[in-house]
Amino acid sequence: MLELPVNETITLRQLQPGDAPTLFNQLDASRRSLRRFLPWVDYNTNEEHTLRFIEMMLRKAEDQEAIAFGIWYQAQLCGVIDLHCWDHQLDKAEIGYWLGEQFRSKGIAVSACKALVSFAFQTLKLNKIEVRFALQNIESAQIPIRLGFAKEGILRHSAKLHGQYADTVVMGILRQDWKY
Repeated sequence: MLELPVNETITLRQLQPGDAPTLFNQLDASRRSLRRFLPWVDYNTNEEHTLRFIEMMLRKAEDQEAIAFGIWYQAQLCGVIDLHCWDHQLDKAEIGYWLGEQFRSKGIAVSACKALVSFAFQTLKLNKIEVRFALQNIESAQIPIRLGFAKEGILRHSAKLHGQYADTVVMGILRQDWKY
């Protein structure tokens, strides 16, 4: 199990099957706000779904396709951050994240993203990290902006949110531009 200390209050720890009940409860408590921009929330309706997600991400980690970490704040599981769409030819991956409502606006997501991007560049030797989010998701956009990601474009109608097409913003950062 991989663990990345972020600071004195935040740790990233690779999700394990035993985390499923706590993670599901955190998701369920924040379901209304999360589902606005994360359509997968509607398909995660019980602990078994969360367990299957964790098991899938563990398999993907073994195959170096993705890796998911629980975000632990003051020893409490408060969300998830992951690397996915890992492309070994281009040495790049996408980052995704979510936090429970009660943990937002505390700098947790920025700190977690910074730690994971540093890990991706320093340890995994990736060259580029991208983040994608719905154009309307202004809150999520602030995180890559604060970390120095560059806006690379808008993919029109590249996602569907609750039956409606949505534009997706793509932001990226190269290893050479990252400030460790």
